[in-house]
Amino acid sequence: MFHVVLVEPEIPQNTGNIARTCAATGAVLHLVGPLGFSLEDKYLKRAGLDYWHLVDVRYYENYREFEEKNPGISAYFLTTKAEKCYADVQYEPGTYLVFGKETAGLPLELLKANWERCVRIPMLEEARSLNLSNSVAIVLYEALRQNDFKGLKIKGPSSK
Repeated sequence: MFHVVLVEPEIPQNTGNIARTCAATGAVLHLVGPLGFSLEDKYLKRAGLDYWHLVDVRYYENYREFEEKNPGISAYFLTTKAEKCYADVQYEPGTYLVFGKETAGLPLELLKANWERCVRIPMLEEARSLNLSNSVAIVLYEALRQNDFKGLKIKGPSSK
């Protein structure tokens, strides 16, 4: 239903956690290189636990390849530099949520080219940023909420 795009992620544990979130929600995970770790990294695999078989993961050498293989997509770009709040936009099924690397975020030229589609997560002015895996979960679940969590199990078993 939704797509999570990680551009040049650096920390394997974050990517593993995000993969697990994608597995639980049915989101497609796009990894855009260069990656800051090996896909064989034990921390990546450990953070994703036994959910890897549930994740549709797609790999790209760089952002140009990602664009070539995904033309005409509807995307939002997450950045602390945006003026618009992530909760103030309507996420349609099939939307791509694009996140940058942990240390620097998305490249400035990418943000400038898509400024009207840039959104941020509100936080204290003194706070630099949130953890990448937390940011993905926040925005992805807002998109899912707006779409009535279609396809997801909402209620657990009764405790009676």
